[in-house]
Amino acid sequence: MKTERTDNIPLLCRKGNSKRLMEDLVNMMFLVLGLVAVGSVLVITIYLVISGLPAIIEIGPVEFLFGTKWASTATDPSFGILPFILTSIYGTAGAIVIGVPIGFFVSVYLAKMAPAWLKHSMQMLIGILSGIPSVIYGLVGMTVLVPAIRIAFGVPDGAGLLAAMIVLAIMILPSVIKVSLSSLEAVPQEYEQASLALGATDVETYFKVIVPSAKSGILTSIVLGVGRAIGEAMAIMMVAGNVANMPSLFKSVRFLTTAVASEMSYSSGLQRQALFSIALVLFFFIMLINAFLNVIRKRSDE
Repeated sequence: MKTERTDNIPLLCRKGNSKRLMEDLVNMMFLVLGLVAVGSVLVITIYLVISGLPAIIEIGPVEFLFGTKWASTATDPSFGILPFILTSIYGTAGAIVIGVPIGFFVSVYLAKMAPAWLKHSMQMLIGILSGIPSVIYGLVGMTVLVPAIRIAFGVPDGAGLLAAMIVLAIMILPSVIKVSLSSLEAVPQEYEQASLALGATDVETYFKVIVPSAKSGILTSIVLGVGRAIGEAMAIMMVAGNVANMPSLFKSVRFLTTAVASEMSYSSGLQRQALFSIALVLFFFIMLINAFLNVIRKRSDE
């Protein structure tokens, strides 16, 4: 009668216990990091509400949100931020309209049509673009784009909303291209082969089969692009003129972000509280946009 060897059982048990211990440690680490991330968002939210709400109450919600004049340092100060809100909306929308189609078509081309050497070179270039500091974008825009707009359209100053839209569109391109490209490449190759086998052309396969299969990732890239565009301050301050006017393509304008960044260093009293109120409005504005885009993405997935 044969007997089973049990010499290796204690060793196997020890290996199994150490593996479970390692998994428990990794799970605990991810749990702690997740709680830290959620806690950070809660702390920021609470701080902004505590710091920004008193000024809104003192100024008046209607006057603050819908007032058209911002003169925080005047003898009789005014704290209307409607020009900042509309400028941020128009600037972000313009950047998305310009940047997203370009990024989308570039990602489709790189994923399915470009030769390997060109795809590799473009990916390196996109990586470089994503790592360039925003102040460099602003400097190039101020020295190249602003004079070009002034000459092309015959306006006194090229610094304005149009220049800000173009700079923001360029800044969101790396995020849109990289995420969309990864999503397109993740679509199973069998989808493309099946479509071609049924008689579809290459272009029909790309835009009627591959792109719909990757639409969740493409929408995610748009969400990241919106977040980058609406949260930018330094580059926009350098090309938009930074004057509290109602939005116009060829007039100097001020965004919500640049309104906070330009006055926070010397603010005090009600002016400083109003700047925190602008930050609070910007915070909820970004949350609403992201929630709206996430709802659209979930519905498209369903």
